[in-house]
Amino acid sequence: MQARIEWQGKVHFKAESGTGHTVLLDGPPDAGGENYGCRPMELVLMGLGGCTSYDVVTILAKSRQKVHSCVTELTAERAETTPQVFTRINIHFIVTGTGLDEKKVARAVELSAEKYCSASIMLEQGGVKITHSHSILEVA
Repeated sequence: MQARIEWQGKVHFKAESGTGHTVLLDGPPDAGGENYGCRPMELVLMGLGGCTSYDVVTILAKSRQKVHSCVTELTAERAETTPQVFTRINIHFIVTGTGLDEKKVARAVELSAEKYCSASIMLEQGGVKITHSHSILEVA
């Protein structure tokens, strides 16, 4: 895996993944940023959300669950002093579908957290307290 980060001026950067996708990064206004892009730590949080969402959706598909949508909401707390690492993160999955089995949804979340989500497991090993919750919305 590779990435390339190119300074664009002030505290604005263009990040390019090894697969050719770009994301704009910028610092906060009080540090010279101009709100041109995500803060780097926001990307870490978004990456975690994407990693665990991928797991949950694919596990549910293998369980033959009829998922119509999955929205994952993450809320994080950071240390007050530098380095301002994440200290706590809550991940809440809102799974919408037809005839979803509560136990299978709970198991998918658990498997992602404990076995499959590299980002989650890496952050927890670094001392971040990660909690998980979910809700199910039924549609016809």
